[in-house]
Amino acid sequence: MDLILEGLWSLAEAGVQLLLQPFYYISIIVVLLIYRRQVVLERRLFHVRLHSWGLQTWRTVLAGLLAGLAVSVVFVFLGMNLTMEGILCLWAVTIVLMLFRIRYLCLAYSVGILGLIQFGLNLFPGFAGSGFVGDVVRIVRELDIPALLCLVGLLHLVEGMLVRWQGASFAGPLFYEGKRGKLIGGYQMQSLWPVPLFLLIPAQTTGGVLPWTPLFGGDAWQGGFGLMALPIVLGFSEMTMGLLPKDKARISSGRLLGYGAVITVLALLTAWWSPLLPVAALAAFVLHEALIWLSRFEEQQRSPLFVHPQGGLKVLAVLPGSPAEELGIRAGESIVKVNGVPVPTKEDLHAALRINPAFCKLEVLNLAGESKFLQRAIYAGDHHQLGAILAPDELAPAAVRLQPLSLLQLLRPRTSARAVRGARGATPAPQREARAGGGAPAAADGPAAEA
Repeated sequence: MDLILEGLWSLAEAGVQLLLQPFYYISIIVVLLIYRRQVVLERRLFHVRLHSWGLQTWRTVLAGLLAGLAVSVVFVFLGMNLTMEGILCLWAVTIVLMLFRIRYLCLAYSVGILGLIQFGLNLFPGFAGSGFVGDVVRIVRELDIPALLCLVGLLHLVEGMLVRWQGASFAGPLFYEGKRGKLIGGYQMQSLWPVPLFLLIPAQTTGGVLPWTPLFGGDAWQGGFGLMALPIVLGFSEMTMGLLPKDKARISSGRLLGYGAVITVLALLTAWWSPLLPVAALAAFVLHEALIWLSRFEEQQRSPLFVHPQGGLKVLAVLPGSPAEELGIRAGESIVKVNGVPVPTKEDLHAALRINPAFCKLEVLNLAGESKFLQRAIYAGDHHQLGAILAPDELAPAAVRLQPLSLLQLLRPRTSARAVRGARGATPAPQREARAGGGAPAAADGPAAEA
């Protein structure tokens, strides 16, 4: 009973510690800025809002909390030798990397780099430095890299599950410039999950000793135990033009689970045989980059899905609660007839809907190429396209060019959104493109940014 009470007291102290750390709040603010930017782009491109940045932020914060609790329970049996100085070192490296690319807000990159630095320092055991440099050298030497790598692996396992659960629901439709300058539709799938961790650490206390010995930490557990709060961020960024978001999320989820399993095994082997440290540390970010390259390559090889077929209109997205959603129209399907009239263009669609302003009958081709016939009354205030967002055509007013997302772009979303306006139109003026989002496999950085 005393051990349980001591554990609860340590948990309460760790909770207060989490609330006093600014990093958890910073991660929530970054999440909010990303979702707010997505909504700004949706309004600029489609003149409607498909998502609520407040609801998205709340859902990801709650999911991140559940993920953090699950990983923390596992680490009750693994343990970790980590100090507050070590946490500051991890976040310092992560923040520096984030200044170059938002997707580098990732524990895999920071732990991998620190693992290689520690390995290099251990090759020169006599080097100690002085002043600030000496403090940094000491902190890096004391980091429990095998335990941190195990944490990276477990977090990616959890992230794979979160992507399977929430990845597709946060996907935002956009217009992209494809090969040979043709505009095509696609989705930017971007999510960040702030994850608060409560890690079991060795501590010199007057309380009881654990009845089991955690895997990491060795003899340090003989002096007692405590809990330390470590806020981190799990992030996911994919762009898909050849698959539906749910299919892309399923593929990415499987790969993240595989990556997490490999890194976890390498971390456990490193704890058993220390010369494997540089291999495991290098694998943490090399394999991560390999996932990004693979997704980019595959996306380039696929035929675009969201382009208009001959004699029809491809549906890119459906507004929540709209007539199109009630009718059962899905993204990726094609509208071929309205009120018995073929609709090869958007203008034909609008004209066909005006034939009977109180009722509509639609012929839609599903993803299997089979026809389905739908009908519904039309009411005042209904969306002019029944809530269906269609793939772009030659007259689309805007296009979005993906490039690496910087922190400045998050803070100034309207600047990039204004650049969208007037991208394409009747005049032959040069196209001006908005710059969007954090890692596109077909353009700049990669699709999977986990942190």
